[in-house]
Amino acid sequence: MDICKMTALELAGKIHSKEIMIKDALDAVYKNIDKFDAEYNCYISTCREPAYRRAVEIQARIDAGEIISALAGVPVSVKDNICTKDIETTCASLMLKNFKPIYSASVIDKMEAADMILIGKLNMDEFAMGSTSETSYFGEISNPWDKGRVPGGSSGGAAASVSAQEAFLSLGSDTGGSIRQPCSFCGVTGLKPTYGSVSRYGLIAYASSLDQIGPIAKDVADCAALFEIISGKDAKDGTSMDFPKFEYPNVTNGSIKGKKIGIPADYLGRGISCDVKDAILNAKRELENLGAIVEEFAMPIVKYAIPAYYIIACAEACSNLSRYDGIKYGYSSPLAENLKDTYIKSRSEGLGMEVKRRIMLGNFVLSSGYYDSYYKKALMAKKLIQQSFFDAFTKYDILLGPVAPTTALKKGESLSDPLKMYLGDIYTVMINIAGLPAVSVPCGFDKDNLPIGMQLIGKPFDETTILQAAYVFQKATDFLKSPADLQGGLS
Repeated sequence: MDICKMTALELAGKIHSKEIMIKDALDAVYKNIDKFDAEYNCYISTCREPAYRRAVEIQARIDAGEIISALAGVPVSVKDNICTKDIETTCASLMLKNFKPIYSASVIDKMEAADMILIGKLNMDEFAMGSTSETSYFGEISNPWDKGRVPGGSSGGAAASVSAQEAFLSLGSDTGGSIRQPCSFCGVTGLKPTYGSVSRYGLIAYASSLDQIGPIAKDVADCAALFEIISGKDAKDGTSMDFPKFEYPNVTNGSIKGKKIGIPADYLGRGISCDVKDAILNAKRELENLGAIVEEFAMPIVKYAIPAYYIIACAEACSNLSRYDGIKYGYSSPLAENLKDTYIKSRSEGLGMEVKRRIMLGNFVLSSGYYDSYYKKALMAKKLIQQSFFDAFTKYDILLGPVAPTTALKKGESLSDPLKMYLGDIYTVMINIAGLPAVSVPCGFDKDNLPIGMQLIGKPFDETTILQAAYVFQKATDFLKSPADLQGGLS
């Protein structure tokens, strides 16, 4: 029995029936981390001692018949921009190296209340700024499907760890596609929830109006089960909202017969690779065979998505990252000789090039001479993008599109050309701007056997509908593969 090949729900079932002990699950996943992670670099740190202590406590409760949740006893890994009390939380930056928060994020508290076990903190693009997972202070991450390619970003460590069977489940964050794009590149499943459905308390902010925590897993059912645990109103987060309680069993009981699905025709035009376009059109036909009504429609606002997103995100980033000044906490330059030196040298040495680039862009668009020309217009475009989605949802239950215009890029391809990296987010950023939920699911492979993902986009707080459609699609297709399935084993 290869424990690490199981889905989280399969593992939980065997733990609850006492066919597998929690310690055995931890042993298996740490064995894979020790075996593979030197090559993939998914983890910044592991939490072995506290994980095994928790395993003893939870096993005793399960043995006594106290099963707290559907995922009780399941190990989970967490992106390193989500605060974990007394456990190093770095955002993959020198600026926060050795930083140990004095509190945990609300999502961590909820997972612990559900008797899940934190096994480690995951590598990522520094401060979640990037689409390739090459900007980390702790080194680049490799895609398990091809070590010469990127896993996507910024939640590259989360997606790659699940793909490489170094984790059963992971928590990532999505500001402009940072869950969905690495899931597409690594052939796993990820949910970007509605803005406000999951507490951001304890998530180290990049762009506060766009950031959202969400689950990454092998399949839709696992994502839904973890989303049920982490979602809900939180008094500690003023942007979290009340909404009908999400219940993951509803996802596996649904149907898409008669559902109307729209594809923005503008998603399938210039810039998309032939392999990705073919996979999306094949997914369209499969959904039609399953009973859905699928049609294309015009959404010309797409062309404004990238400039609006990067103006808003960088403006918020420069404000959020102003706290890292070498004085309050975090890295402080040992070369500083006075207060001015402390500010300048600490930020110059402690932050990477991509982070500094976005801080500079943010300060530029917020400056008095350019605020009206850039930031104000981006906010106007945001309203138009939101309205375009609301108009589309008067006709359709779900929207369908690609996650990224290509499959996983070779290392260095877009890092040397930031504009190319930014343009790769064209299909994902609009969903964050509009605050909508979207799920990324594997829908095919390109000519090099690299996975391709599609995204299903839903109405606000209607995660159930998109997850139902994704679940039905996954059950009817055969795209849930691991690198071991198609390439003769991980190496």
